[in-house]
Amino acid sequence: MTDAAIEAILWDNDGVLVDTEHLYFQATQEVMASVGVELTEQQYIDLFLVEGRGAWHLVAARGVADAEIARLRQQRNEIYGRLLCQGPRVIPGIVATLDALRGRYVMGVVTSSRKDHFDLIHEHTSLLQYFDFVLTASDYPRVKPYPDPYLAAVARSGVRAEACIAIEDSERGLEAATLAGVRCIVVPTGLTRGGRFAKAHRVLASVAEIPAALR
Repeated sequence: MTDAAIEAILWDNDGVLVDTEHLYFQATQEVMASVGVELTEQQYIDLFLVEGRGAWHLVAARGVADAEIARLRQQRNEIYGRLLCQGPRVIPGIVATLDALRGRYVMGVVTSSRKDHFDLIHEHTSLLQYFDFVLTASDYPRVKPYPDPYLAAVARSGVRAEACIAIEDSERGLEAATLAGVRCIVVPTGLTRGGRFAKAHRVLASVAEIPAALR
């Protein structure tokens, strides 16, 4: 890969820019436990970070009504929001990496996070100054692992898909980028280190390696 080949970098948020995925797991696990469903870490990884379909079907299988599931989902979102308010959790090395890349590429954030959660996450991170645009869950009909987020990001960037590269940490993110025709660098984190990333352009140990990988 050369600098000339890549014109835009499309960044995932949770697990790439900020360390928040374990908080979403914590909030989901807490709420599901209240109705007798024990969500294990491996189930969370499989259902959320690989398949991207969530785990409410496990609650429904216990006979919980749709209206109660909707209430539990809202409760989970509120708990997650409170956890996010405890302070920014910026991934180590990401500021120096973004500094090194600023001005050399079009850069956007492409996330499946809700906008209200995204705004809470970045209220005190100072990271958004590096990006030309941000796309959240409300900006596409389907979230990752569907290609919709990256198709929208490619269109927003004004750059051909072949000249874009995605930065992801999960299998569902890699799948979304690949289906959209976008090459993907994967930087696994705590919950995704055991993932299958054969389709990745590169798999790196940390975000600090990204500038050298692009060169």
